[in-house]
Amino acid sequence: MSTNRALWIGGIGTLVAAICCFTPALVVLLGALGLSALVGYLDLVLLPLLGIFVLILIFGVVQMVRA
Repeated sequence: MSTNRALWIGGIGTLVAAICCFTPALVVLLGALGLSALVGYLDLVLLPLLGIFVLILIFGVVQMVRA
């Protein structure tokens, strides 16, 4: 994975996961779609996903510093 690509994927993924974790945006969207039964499982998916994207972002920054 190239440095620039890792930075973009990590940055955008972290931003989207953080917005979905810390604001009710995804809860409102799922409620509007009639899928509010899935709201209880969001923490099981979004928090690990946020961690993975932060690690990708850190990887991209470390590769950029080394180059």
